[in-house]
Amino acid sequence: MNILLSSSLDSFFQLIGVLLIFIFVLVITWLTTKWMAGYQKSHTYNKNLKVIESIRMGNNKLISIVEAGDVYLVVACGKDEIHLLAQLTREQLKDFSFEQNNSATTESFQELFAKMKNKFPKKQG
Repeated sequence: MNILLSSSLDSFFQLIGVLLIFIFVLVITWLTTKWMAGYQKSHTYNKNLKVIESIRMGNNKLISIVEAGDVYLVVACGKDEIHLLAQLTREQLKDFSFEQNNSATTESFQELFAKMKNKFPKKQG
């Protein structure tokens, strides 16, 4: 009887130990993800460079219009390379809606949710 109690107590402590290690790994993963998100957010905000529009041309191939200061560059991005295709002026662009979208990115979730809620009709009944 004593041996059975001892082995079940050892199993219980092993289970608690494994659960504590699992929780520790989850917390470390969560903290690392939070830190990486903050790090990337602080490094992706640029005043001089902005991707205006992109279109996927295939697997790992992309054509983008990039605003660099006052110049618009058309670049082709592949898996291992980036090529300059053309340089555009502001007059050559057809759509300037990207300038109005800058304010939309600062909207809170509550404002976006209210807009979406108003788009759908309310149920009658």
